[in-house]
Amino acid sequence: MSSFAACLLLIIVVLVPFAAPAYAQITEADVFVSQAIIDFDDRRYEEAVANLRRALELEPDHVEALYYMGVIHMVQRRPTEAVPFLTRARQKSPTDPSVAFQLGLAYFAQERYDLAEPLLEEVFRANPTLDGLGYYVGFIRYRKKDYRGALTAFRGGRATDPDIQQLSRFYTALALVPLGLPTQAAQEVEQALRLAPGSPLTAPAERLRDTIVASRARERRLSAEMRFGVFHDDNVAVVPEQSSDPTVTELRAASHRSTGELFGLRADYSWLKHVLPRDDWDSTVGYSFFATYNNDLPSFNVTNHLLTAGLTHRRAIGSMPLQAGLQYAWDVLYLDDDEFLQRNTVTAFAALVESSLHLTQVFGRYQAKQFNREPDTPRREFRDADNVMFGAVHLLRFAQDAHFLKAGYQWDWEDTVGKNYQYFGHRVTAGGQYTLPWRDLRLKYDFDAHLRAYRHPHSTLPAADPGSTRRKDTEITHATRLEWPMLTTCLRKDDCVAWTLAAEYQRTSSTSNIAVFDYTRNVVSVILTLSY
Repeated sequence: MSSFAACLLLIIVVLVPFAAPAYAQITEADVFVSQAIIDFDDRRYEEAVANLRRALELEPDHVEALYYMGVIHMVQRRPTEAVPFLTRARQKSPTDPSVAFQLGLAYFAQERYDLAEPLLEEVFRANPTLDGLGYYVGFIRYRKKDYRGALTAFRGGRATDPDIQQLSRFYTALALVPLGLPTQAAQEVEQALRLAPGSPLTAPAERLRDTIVASRARERRLSAEMRFGVFHDDNVAVVPEQSSDPTVTELRAASHRSTGELFGLRADYSWLKHVLPRDDWDSTVGYSFFATYNNDLPSFNVTNHLLTAGLTHRRAIGSMPLQAGLQYAWDVLYLDDDEFLQRNTVTAFAALVESSLHLTQVFGRYQAKQFNREPDTPRREFRDADNVMFGAVHLLRFAQDAHFLKAGYQWDWEDTVGKNYQYFGHRVTAGGQYTLPWRDLRLKYDFDAHLRAYRHPHSTLPAADPGSTRRKDTEITHATRLEWPMLTTCLRKDDCVAWTLAAEYQRTSSTSNIAVFDYTRNVVSVILTLSY
């Protein structure tokens, strides 16, 4: 913080209303303190100090005398001398907010923010509109990268001093930028410039405004990602677990292990915010391609093409950023070069950042599935479906998202043409990430449990008694992933490619009351990702 700002912060203490403790009986020391207050109001500081010294000679622990001695040192820009008096006053009157506030300001002026923070936060909880307090609390929170908390303090506080008002606007803009709200940040800078156009803060504020505008102009329209990998899959064909069921015995006779390679490509183009002069709305179009090749079982090779179009809106509810959006996706999946499935998907979502610790997302999805099938397929085996899903997930975030924990729930309904596959489902998700200090390695874990209750008895299974059983499945997936951000290469300042190497182990186990759908699958993969 500049010396100008430090001095500016001290000047406003004369504007703070001081609440002095009341005493039941007037003493001689009280008389000297009363005269000192009159001298203080008339800015006769030397006389005020002399009277306060007389009061302290009579009563060394006189809280009011200690308090005003500290205040006078603060007004005279001597916070180091103020601290001992205010500390003694705090010890004698630990619940007095005026003492806590002045002691917090004294530490703040010395840039001892670790000592100032608990005192100022205590007063802010009790009286957030105390003149100037919101700025001090917001500044400390901003330094700790608690941008959500800083906005709450800046916007919830009050200040009569134009310089403090300008500083609050300036730091509000600085807090909005990392939250992805540059338009609001630029508006705050404009307000700061109008409040005091000739102040020493004008030049830095103008540079900040120009930087925000320039960064918005440089925002990359195109983002892309390419993946290469190898894998080993011990159940490519998803054969069931060992069972006495004759259908299972027949299925298990087929080969089902293979090594393989995978390739993925994704590109997204952001176009709307480069057409409209605002950043609260954006729209992207994208394409992605994914393919696997199974060296030992090529008939199970998978190819997928996906087209997407999305619209998002960003705003803030108070100090909490909110992003809501709508996305449409169409994809087609091929199995061994034959079309297997087409899907049309519409997803609506909203994400609210309640604080630097909490983030909540809610979403709803409609998906229409159309499967390719043989002409003689029985109608009860038609898997064409409408799927509706609603869900929510909550994240606990730590160290600016270097670590996080998450948990979520989803409900879905698969309404298929064929009654064998209609179900109601419940999905529970959990997981987290921990960033290791060595080379920023990221360790991730995801848990997924999908419980499906089918509405009708299966017409052909189990083989021993077809049509007797309503299928119930519990499919559990564990995925553990270790990511290493290897390096970043840049052709130009804003054109960089990040290289990430990842190793992943995924285990899926399905438990079903119909043996054919009871299986376990383990996949180990190593993937190199290039992100632009």
